[in-house]
Amino acid sequence: MIVLHARPSPGFRAAVDRIFGEGAVVHVDEAAPLDSVAAKITALLHVLTPVTAEFITSAPKLKLIQKLGVGVNTIALDAARRQGVAVCNMPGTNSQAVAEMALSLMLAVLRRTPFFDLRTKAGEGWSADPSELDSVGEIGGRTIGLVGFGNSAQLLAPVLAALGARVVYTARTPRDVPYACWPLEKLVAEADIISLHMPLTEETRGAIDPLAMKPGAVLVNTARGELVDESRLVQALATGHLRGAGLDVFAQEPLPAGHPLLALPNAVLAPHIAWLTPETLVRSLNVAHENCRRLETGEQLLHRVV
Repeated sequence: MIVLHARPSPGFRAAVDRIFGEGAVVHVDEAAPLDSVAAKITALLHVLTPVTAEFITSAPKLKLIQKLGVGVNTIALDAARRQGVAVCNMPGTNSQAVAEMALSLMLAVLRRTPFFDLRTKAGEGWSADPSELDSVGEIGGRTIGLVGFGNSAQLLAPVLAALGARVVYTARTPRDVPYACWPLEKLVAEADIISLHMPLTEETRGAIDPLAMKPGAVLVNTARGELVDESRLVQALATGHLRGAGLDVFAQEPLPAGHPLLALPNAVLAPHIAWLTPETLVRSLNVAHENCRRLETGEQLLHRVV
């Protein structure tokens, strides 16, 4: 039994049926536990709902946890290793979507798109105080720091450079690219815009301190919420230390009602959808289908993490 644990859109469901065959995949809503399928499941198509050690040990036939995406921090990897369950991800399948979302969040913060959208729809677009326009800006001429230089950052960098930005990056290993590689501390302190493109690990958790960023800078996060000290991010935005932030990910998801980020006018927020486009889903489901086929035939799995 192949199980998709998600809340799929009609288009997502249709793509699953088209690629796997109608009825070949059992759908379990992301808010529901997997207990009902634990005895029969052989492959789990995992999106965001955490895959716990308890579930893994309760599923005797489980052979594959296939992440539809890249980050595997929501999977109990040690438990999977102990139970002999393969864990695979799919680097590169969502890179285009994430790069485009990071760019859109930069522009939304710099041009204050949500603010002017709401005013215009309310018939007040031309009556805003002229001083509101003093706080917009352009990508051109700014130093943009990419933290991590994987697939999405590599797609984004030349676009930013073409718009006139000075692109710098930090990575464990310098790359042969026409951009300067800076230490993380220097990048955080000096970049006008910081965009996060690194995985969440114990080493990277809380690695970005927004109060250590340059005054007036912008933070964009399409990676993982826990990379950033969120309480200090709220402080940096509320005090005006940062111009703004474009956030697709958070330490707690969904954001609870009353969370201070929800009330900050200089925060542009999205519900962890940077990766989620129909194009990404088709690419991802094709990889997942191939790995399920390989699981049946005993062939080597693609992009195996565990």
